[in-house]
Amino acid sequence: MRPFLMPQSPVEFTLELTPQARVDVIDVRRVIAAQFGDALEDYPRALCCSFHTTAGYLDRGVAARLKHNPADVMPYIDVFRTMFPEGAGYEHDKLDRRIELTDEQRPREPLNAHSHLAFMAGALRSCVSYPNGRGEPITFVDLDGVHKGHVRQRQTTVLGYSGEETVAQSRIIVPVSGHSVDSVNLKDPNLGVYETCAQLVADHGVTKGRLRLALAAGEHHAGLTVNEYETLLMRHDLREVLRDPLRFMVEKAGHMLGNPRAIPAKTLDYAKYDLVRVFNKMVDVMGLRESMVESVLSRAIGVPAARFLRMKRSVSLLVSD
Repeated sequence: MRPFLMPQSPVEFTLELTPQARVDVIDVRRVIAAQFGDALEDYPRALCCSFHTTAGYLDRGVAARLKHNPADVMPYIDVFRTMFPEGAGYEHDKLDRRIELTDEQRPREPLNAHSHLAFMAGALRSCVSYPNGRGEPITFVDLDGVHKGHVRQRQTTVLGYSGEETVAQSRIIVPVSGHSVDSVNLKDPNLGVYETCAQLVADHGVTKGRLRLALAAGEHHAGLTVNEYETLLMRHDLREVLRDPLRFMVEKAGHMLGNPRAIPAKTLDYAKYDLVRVFNKMVDVMGLRESMVESVLSRAIGVPAARFLRMKRSVSLLVSD
């Protein structure tokens, strides 16, 4: 747990954002400047937090690769929209099986499993700390902003601060099932994770800061994400992605193999991680020609389970009074 240290009081902005399309990219710095002037510019760091599970901020490393340029964000996001196309028969979208929805909610509920999965795979986070470069865009990505004419109102908080220090740490054991692939809801009161975090905040009197939940160094086959814990999404759709990402790609987005020019070549420069092994397996399984190397790599960057999990070894949560 890290409170923010300031030569002056931290500055906090709570904003309401209005997306203009189903998928939209919004420069939050411009919104802050329009409403509050240059108050954020005096601080070297900014903690940006979204309160939504299909809209948030790019991982710091990815944002740096994209040079914080909103014009370059959409091609990157389009890769993950291709991996998880809308209306591809996800369990989460079978609203008649969503027992948590009321009869009034069901007709208005968007079919957005693809948005949740793209959020988790595409290095989008609910809470990110950025160096606060003067004039640099702060990019908010909405994957589910407008649905059937209904425009969602999105809320976000940005904290300007100068530094932080760790004031407390706690090791928490999380029991898992015997299944080879599974998901665990850390907000389950039976686990006591959130209760432990709340107690740490209270004990140390932190009024502005962040909680960082991180996997232990030896945990190589697990990942963390902040998203809606709906049974069909997390226990069926996400499990299928992680169990066999290549098969999932073929079934859900296989139509893209017939259109190798659909994704801009420059997306190759945005996310070169552990793709060689994945590509070799894909060639063996699908019998692809070497001339398709670049198009396959473009479509593959969001799929491997290792890539899916490795970028989510930690998550941050906002602490604010």
